[in-house]
Amino acid sequence: MRCGNCEAKPYSAGYVKKAYSGDERRVLRNMRIRRARKNDSARIAELSTQLGYPATGQEIVQRMERMRPRALHAVFVAESEKLVTGWLHVSVTPLLEVPLRAEVNGLVVDKTQRSAGTGAKLLQVAERWAAEKGCKSVSVRSNVIRERAHEFYLRNGYEHYKTQKAFRKYL
Repeated sequence: MRCGNCEAKPYSAGYVKKAYSGDERRVLRNMRIRRARKNDSARIAELSTQLGYPATGQEIVQRMERMRPRALHAVFVAESEKLVTGWLHVSVTPLLEVPLRAEVNGLVVDKTQRSAGTGAKLLQVAERWAAEKGCKSVSVRSNVIRERAHEFYLRNGYEHYKTQKAFRKYL
């Protein structure tokens, strides 16, 4: 299976499935996934900035407070040795055209921690949360230039089912 945009596939030449090193196994063993708290906001902002979405901790707090209704949103963080190493925002949006589904609205793992299993663990927790909400599927959008992310989603059981253009109008 390939991504229709970039030829990414679950195990492309650019990705070699490797055994985790001792340090990576230790990180995974010591990692815990939990709901984000306000005091995580500065670190969430740092991670967002790594991916090209600059924000301040205060902006993150304000955005989290506007997520309503709270029952339809979850922000999870991966924490290893008391440091937040990744975050994921997932939400449920009832739509007319499809059965109830969740969407991963954002997923960032610290650039020093990528390919160590953090993103996959965050996805698993989000998928379980979505299933508990009655969702039949989970969708994710990924910028066409993020080929490594496309490979990640394919490896984790997602299929590339549509290519679209995004439009925005500032108000």
